[in-house]
Amino acid sequence: MKKKIVVTCFSILFASCCFAQDEVFTDDDSVKAEAFDMPEGMLISEDELMKDPSNINNLSEGIGVNRVLSYDDSVLVSRLSRIPTTIEMPLNDVTRKFIDNYSTRMKGSVAIMLGSANFYNPIFEEALERYGLPLELRYLPVIESALRPTATSRAGAAGLWQFMIGTGKRYGLEVNTLVDERRDPIKSSEAAAHYLSDLYDMFGDWGLAIAAYNCGEGNVQKALTRSGNQEGADFWSIYNRLPRETRGYVPAFIAATYIMNYYCEHGIVPHEATLPLESDTVVVSHEVSFAQIASKCHVSVDELRAINPQYRKDIVPADYTLRLPAGSIEDFILYEDSIYGVNARGGMLSSGTRRSITEDVESTPMEQIPASTTRNVAAKNKKSSRSSRSSRSRKQQTRNVAVKSGDTLSAIAKKNGTTVAKLRQLNGIKGDMIRPGQKVRVK
Repeated sequence: MKKKIVVTCFSILFASCCFAQDEVFTDDDSVKAEAFDMPEGMLISEDELMKDPSNINNLSEGIGVNRVLSYDDSVLVSRLSRIPTTIEMPLNDVTRKFIDNYSTRMKGSVAIMLGSANFYNPIFEEALERYGLPLELRYLPVIESALRPTATSRAGAAGLWQFMIGTGKRYGLEVNTLVDERRDPIKSSEAAAHYLSDLYDMFGDWGLAIAAYNCGEGNVQKALTRSGNQEGADFWSIYNRLPRETRGYVPAFIAATYIMNYYCEHGIVPHEATLPLESDTVVVSHEVSFAQIASKCHVSVDELRAINPQYRKDIVPADYTLRLPAGSIEDFILYEDSIYGVNARGGMLSSGTRRSITEDVESTPMEQIPASTTRNVAAKNKKSSRSSRSSRSRKQQTRNVAVKSGDTLSAIAKKNGTTVAKLRQLNGIKGDMIRPGQKVRVK
């Protein structure tokens, strides 16, 4: 553990979010607590958190008694040392203040985030695992966005992992009028894991890599250069040479990691979550609105917004991926033609994508329907049974593809005209974990 950091005057319970008026870089080795900002994810009120689309209808207060419990430094040191991670977790006067903040003023917000984490942590962990990174990095979105995929910072960073547009595009996240993949929990987690892996390769120290995630690799490199001792340097050794917000960022991450592991010991009762823990994806063939999907798939528009926060106007463009509760996937496949019947902006589709013939026939007197049409309708109504028969007759040769670096099940499904659910079924895959070089059966 690094030597204990000496901290001068500090306002009680972070009464102000800003602890210095001017950006100051100094050669003084002591760490001045008044010279940093709190991360934006720590400034969100409980009321604001509960109004977020991902939380408003999906979280409710847990059963139990919330109470404030505090502990002396020796207890906190022991607990931090028991967190199984390769990331250094020191307790000093700075990290202690952040832990106190989470366990007192912010305990209601922590309870909400613990409920949200039931849905998001498996997504984070799968992405981090693919890159061989410490799983404790799943707590970065706690301080970045308070686990709100719709969060947008003052500087314009967006999503759970708070990507700026430039960095997001650098790591494959698309941003356009209808779609902002920085808000896609799965794609942004993949991008964040890739970025964090690159940062660690660059600096060789997790404290520096995490600092660089906040302020950019250029600012960390400048701080290292100013220190004159780049070999063996860590976050604390260049603390006073980092931007003000970054000085609070790594201590906040340590505190978030602590409180998300030891919330019970501080009398915090997690909110109960109703977000679907099991969900799957389909690739839509035509532009479609959430309202169209909700009308056929036993899912509400609010639920669709909660698990598809990347769609800015409640519209899914053609050839994009839609996430649905696992129980709604079969409905989507069964009623897909009628879901596309009216386009997402309210107009009729062209003849090539017109509404299901079944709907047309239902509004037409029987005597006016040609025999050929009724035969077609009968065939349409037998779609599911025909599908099962065709699966038996389709015992043609199978087709496999090799997984490339950066591939996901969604991308492979989209490219090969199938669904993630089908890929899982064909390959016996649980979750979304695939690895480069792996053979995946697509047919």
